[in-house]
Amino acid sequence: MSNIGFPGLGLSFTINKTAFTVFGLRVQWYALIIVVGILAALVYFLRRGTRTEGFSEDDLLNICILVIPISIIGARTVYVLTSLEKYTNFWDAFKIWEGGLAIYGAILFGLATVLLYCRKKRLSALKLLDALAPAVMLGQVIGRWGNFVNAEAYGYSAGVEKLPWRMTVGTVYIDGVPHPEIEFVHPTFLYESLWNLLGFILINLFYRHKKRDGQVFYLYVAWYGLGRGLLEFLRTDSLRVFGLKAFVILGLGSFVAAV
Repeated sequence: MSNIGFPGLGLSFTINKTAFTVFGLRVQWYALIIVVGILAALVYFLRRGTRTEGFSEDDLLNICILVIPISIIGARTVYVLTSLEKYTNFWDAFKIWEGGLAIYGAILFGLATVLLYCRKKRLSALKLLDALAPAVMLGQVIGRWGNFVNAEAYGYSAGVEKLPWRMTVGTVYIDGVPHPEIEFVHPTFLYESLWNLLGFILINLFYRHKKRDGQVFYLYVAWYGLGRGLLEFLRTDSLRVFGLKAFVILGLGSFVAAV
């Protein structure tokens, strides 16, 4: 169960993380929300890729068949490799339905797959990435709500006490250590979802005015990188590499590279 509240707004939720059980297998809300995000991204990508960029539906479906599972594997792999202390049991690393995905793993693995496919089929990678970028952002808007039902991806308590959207999650963990004295936290999952929603709207408004292939993709990289890099400073559960917040470096580095 996740006990989540927004006392300043008069809202409280008690959420069973398990949506339903099939043949003894628990299907989590987190997994269902991720699937909804993927399906929404898929529908957008097919429409944008065929109607705006002129790709055949067969090519787009073939790309999706490759990119979706490889991206999920990439997201899980990067998360596990940067959180090895959580996986003392080897088989727990494969329990993806319980949560634990690193979006940059999905992006990097997915990007590599797209580039290889386009090279083999002699398709324009930049045109394809232009169609794919806003689709990915739409998926991210939805997918962040998986963190809500899991009561995770929240921020520190500094400066949040008087905010009407301050959030309670039960026991607060900072880098895996419980801090029962902390009552309120920043709902950083919500901040990122709203940031991505704004980015999705702006990218779609810009799309019709693009002058060169690749501009939409670079705008996505810059927008998401800036938002993720800054919001990561608030997160209490950041993935760390050599003591540094990995997604601060990746996010702000992506922003600089795209600009």
